[in-house]
Amino acid sequence: MKPILLSTGLLALAIVSPSSAQTTKPLICASGGKLVEAGHVMDRPGEKVRGPATVVICDNRILAVVDGYPGGAALGLPKAERIDLKGKYVLPGLIDSHVHLTGELNPNSRLEEVTQSNADQTMVGAGFARKTLIAGFTTVADLGASNEAIFALRDGIARGNVPGPRIIAAGSAVSIHGGHGDINGFREDIMHLLSPESVCSGADDCRRAVRLQVRSGADIIKITSTGGVLSNTAAGLAQQFSDSELAAIIESAHRMGRKVTAHAHGVDGINSFLRAGGDSIEHGTYLDDESIRLFKASGAYLIPTLMAGDFVTQVARSPKNYLTPAQTAKALEAGPKMLDMARRAHDSGVKIAFGTDSGVSAHGDNAHEFELLVKAGLSPTEAIRTATVNAADHLGLASQIGTLEPGKAADLIAVEGDPTQSVSRLKTVSFVMKGGTIYKTQ
Repeated sequence: MKPILLSTGLLALAIVSPSSAQTTKPLICASGGKLVEAGHVMDRPGEKVRGPATVVICDNRILAVVDGYPGGAALGLPKAERIDLKGKYVLPGLIDSHVHLTGELNPNSRLEEVTQSNADQTMVGAGFARKTLIAGFTTVADLGASNEAIFALRDGIARGNVPGPRIIAAGSAVSIHGGHGDINGFREDIMHLLSPESVCSGADDCRRAVRLQVRSGADIIKITSTGGVLSNTAAGLAQQFSDSELAAIIESAHRMGRKVTAHAHGVDGINSFLRAGGDSIEHGTYLDDESIRLFKASGAYLIPTLMAGDFVTQVARSPKNYLTPAQTAKALEAGPKMLDMARRAHDSGVKIAFGTDSGVSAHGDNAHEFELLVKAGLSPTEAIRTATVNAADHLGLASQIGTLEPGKAADLIAVEGDPTQSVSRLKTVSFVMKGGTIYKTQ
């Protein structure tokens, strides 16, 4: 195959077919490069796992994936650093499409809402971001946090100030007054003080909220199409935005180049959002046959967040339950239904992307979602695709991450044993590289 030249002018590389490792043309990397020598490589999850292979990296990008271990001299990179992962399975860095890095549900969560500053939340988020990265998740979408905290954390990680995954940040969710995403359950004056600018009522006001979020730095628009479990209000789980508000939000976001994802439990809020042209649904608890038809017609993604349903159900049933009465009632109503929802969606061919809602459950435990997806009927390989190929497509990053291919970011992880036989192996990642930098090795 012909060489492909990257636009930087610094790299020349050959894409190598499975049988052509000996005919590889010399590669060029001014910094010397890295050779990740792996026992097995899932370079394109869902396709055949490659046998002994070398992932060639220059700076923060992948140069090539070649069969065997030809070594630097044979590849034209005599100074390349060799990284021995010959006993491991290597695959792309994992992607979690739904996290909340600046907090974690605990008995003091309601107190923290009114005592932590945005700076405090940024520092808390830095700790959780590191835990998430070390767990093998090199990219995340953060779908609800104060603008100041999450945008500072996103930008600090991008600059290299602190370690963490690449962050696609929504900032504050666009929500209705008094609904899920607004401040609920505190004194009236406190709620007025803490209610974010992204809360709106009426189509024009919701256009304003979207535009302000884009101006503030949002990469994606997150909305709360229905009520939610953890909002401290007995407002149910049904649709909260009007159809005209949903249409205004989606039109405004798309005009400004942003996708819109919706927190949605109730079927009315799911279907109204999809009919209005929304891009993806978080949770999807009460989806029905019409929902499935709309998903498939539009190509929208479902992010099931099974860990969130499992976790709140466990807390609500625990003798040490620390949820409020309103939260407890909704947790017991919605949580147990989510596994069956994901099973029906998968059986019907709905596109699924991986997301955990971590911050509800503990950060760093994200890979438990793989086990729940398999329990819902996905094969291990399908579950891995949700966190690589599918999640990259869902977030509009398929040209940059999700597979190990020339020109893409050098994000990769390694595990002991074959994760296509047991996804539980992804809970103990032994090697993490993001953007060509090693963050974990054993």
